[in-house]
Parts: sequence; C-alpha cells; structure tokens
Amino acid sequence: MIKPDHVFDRDFEWRHLAAFATRSANRPQLGVVSGRRRMGKTFLLEGLARATGGFYFSATEATETESLSLFADALSGYLDSPVPLRFESWDEAVTLLFKVAPEHPGPIVLDEFPYLSKVSPALPSILQREIDRGVSQGTPIKLLLCGSPMSVMGGLLAGTAPLRGRANLELVVRPFDYRMAARFWNVDDPALAVRLHSVVGGTPAYRRFVNDDSPNGLDDFDDWVLRTVLDPGTPLFREARYLLDEETEARDPGLFHSVLSAVAHGRASRGGIADYIGRKSTDISHPLTVLEDCGLLRRDPDLFHAGRSHYRVAEPLITFYQVVMRPQWGLLESGRASLVWNAAKARFASQVAGPHFEDLCRRFATTDEAAELFGDLPAEVGSGVLTDQANRNKMELDVVVLAQPDPGRPRRVLALGEAKWGKTMGPADAARLSRARELLAARGYDTADTRLLCFSATGFTRDFSSASALALSLPDLYA
Repeated sequence: MIKPDHVFDRDFEWRHLAAFATRSANRPQLGVVSGRRRMGKTFLLEGLARATGGFYFSATEATETESLSLFADALSGYLDSPVPLRFESWDEAVTLLFKVAPEHPGPIVLDEFPYLSKVSPALPSILQREIDRGVSQGTPIKLLLCGSPMSVMGGLLAGTAPLRGRANLELVVRPFDYRMAARFWNVDDPALAVRLHSVVGGTPAYRRFVNDDSPNGLDDFDDWVLRTVLDPGTPLFREARYLLDEETEARDPGLFHSVLSAVAHGRASRGGIADYIGRKSTDISHPLTVLEDCGLLRRDPDLFHAGRSHYRVAEPLITFYQVVMRPQWGLLESGRASLVWNAAKARFASQVAGPHFEDLCRRFATTDEAAELFGDLPAEVGSGVLTDQANRNKMELDVVVLAQPDPGRPRRVLALGEAKWGKTMGPADAARLSRARELLAARGYDTADTRLLCFSATGFTRDFSSASALALSLPDLYA
C-alpha cells in the first residue's frame, strides 16, 4: 500500500496500519491508535480508509441519540443502503456492524472514540462482547479505535478494561523528532531550527495553523514570531490555552495553568512548584497526575538519586506561552506584540530556548550516532545532581547516559554532558565534567570509558582543543 502524498514522514505508523488493514485472519482484529491532538492521526486513518475501501466515521461531541443518528447516516452511505439505517442503541448498531463489515473491504475506523464512550459508557463492553463472539464464529472484521485524550485511550486496554487482551495493534502517534521537524518546516539552519522547535515543537498541524509560513532565515525569526504565534489573528495564538482544556477537562483550570507556569519558569521539584503557586505539596498531587497522564507534563528521574525527579513541560508551545505570552496577554490581544516580544527576548533565551536546547542534547544522546560515539546502547538518558563535598557545591549535569545494569558489576556511565545555550565553552567546562567523573568513580560507578561532552550553541574558545571533552555544536546535533 502506497502512503498518501499528503502524509509527511510517518513511515513507521503507515507500515503498521497497512499491515493491520491487509492482514488475512478469520477472526476479529482490533487496533487502538492514540496520540495528542494535532499529530495527524486523522490524515493517516482517512488515507488508510480510502486506500483500502474501508469505513471511516469521526465522532463529535454530541448526545448518545445524535451520535447514533450520525453513525447510522455514515454507515448507510458506506453500505449504499436503499433505506436509511436507524439505531435505538449502540448494542443494535454494533451488532449490525459486525454482521455487514466482513462483506466489505478495509477496516472500520471509529475516530474520536472517547466522544462516543463518554456518553455511552457501555460501548467498550458491547465491542468486547461482539469481538469475543466473532472469535468463535470466525468473523473477519478489522476495527480501529482512535482518539486523542491519552488518559482515555490508554485506559481502553489497561487493567480490567473490557477490551484488555483483545487488541492486535496499539499505535501511539507522537510528535516529529527535532531533526524531522526541521525538515518538515524546510529549515536547514540548526540555529534557526532549535529556536523554531522551542516554539512549535514537532506538532505537524502547527505549520497549517500559520499557513505554511516558515521563517526565511535566522534574521527572520523575530518577525516570524510576531506574524504567527503572537498574532491574535492566527489559530496558533490561542492554541496553548486550548490544549489544557482539550486534554484535561480541568475543573480548576487556574490551578493547572499555575502548575504549568511554575515548571516553565524552572520550578522542577514538587516542593518548588507548590511554593511557586502558594499551595501545599499535597494540594498539587491531582493536577500533576492529570497533566502527566495527558502528556502535557513529564517527570524525569534524577539518575543519581532514586526517588528524586524533575518535572518538565512536554509541549514546547506551552512553555513559550507561559513564559512569553501569559504574563502580557492583555497587550498581545490589543495588538502590541512587538512591545511584548522585545521585552521578552531575554526570558525567551534563558527560560525557553536554553532549557529546550538542553532537552535536545539529551535527545541527541539517544540517536544512533550517539550510540556509536559511546560504543554501547544507552539504557537511560537524563540529568542528575551531584554533591561535591570537598568544594561544598552541587553540580547539575544536563546530560547523563547510563549503560544497561549488569548484576554484580558497577553501573557504567557512558557519558556526562554539559549544555550551554548562550555561553562560549572553554576548558573550565570540561574540567567540571572531569570532576563529576571523579565523584562518580568515588561513589562506585564504572567511569573508565565515560565520554565527556560539551554542547554549545555559541561555540568554543580557542584553547578548548586542549580539554579532555568532546566539543559538540549545533550542526553536530542535526548532522
């Protein structure tokens, strides 16, 4: 099956969907496709249905009665039914679907499935019954359930859920990685690519939100920000505010926005977040859990301290909104974007682009090129904090790469890295990493082959060549 021309990349996802749709089986096949909104899931599934002659139905927010009516109309058109179908319940609709679908090619795609299951909680159980019945009767139906709320879609196959153990495909459509995102936006300057990615990340739909307007070079980045994400006339302007409402259905959105703001401003610990928003640590357990479940927040462990972790905003656009836009929302709505952006450039560099560059350096450590550099496959990539008792200070390491644990042997440290967005790095930075390696060796880690990596967005001093660390610049990240 040839992937539709309008679908950029997504070769991995298309391969699995095509295999699912063309697989011969004498029993029901169930697939679950999830992923946050704006990732292009609908493009993939509509293209799959067209290529295979399958049935595609996209649900909307509606009552059960209206949803059944819309489904009946769509199914009538697909079956070329001379008499319009009408269903009194999903029990009746699903029973008929399992009878007629095997007579037609292609899969049955139910997009935005959470809208249906929300107003009809029995629907997953009805599907389970028909799938189990189809196994015994040899019904060759292929059913794809798709949706965006990660907390809902993740629960379809978990624990004691009715559909657990019935799926043949579980596919998560994720954002483009930073290299693919640069290709998608037609940007070949690494310095520009990092800045662009720190605003829109790897979400494909955001390019459509700005009418395919890509910055024409580093000199055009400021103007691009003003005419896109800071322009009240573009859909991207309010997207970060909508994301929280769409993904969480928060009863207290102000609290959720404050939690995201705290993390975006560098408060990475639970205590730091609570202190920033003026609440007790116990009061923020629920919003932290919800934001993690829906993929807007992630918790990265400190690789040197069990039980200690750092919270980070998972969606770059939300970080940009919390740091640059939210504090001056009134001015932005009144069309004074230039004033706001000129005042926010320093904050953008230190609180948006800088931390984002560190994150990209950690992502680089998971690439094939990095594995070749380390001489082994990384088991864990993250950050960590070390205490230097002799010098009475703490060392925050931006990039920590650990090998697979080997029982009975010290844990191998493949690499230690430091990332600087706005600083030219020199031998002192390499010496700091060397000191960290010594501290880890004293704590029982295997550091015999540890590579020291200095990542700099601005470059290195002339005498850095004498340092014991490897210099990695922006082009190296995008090579």
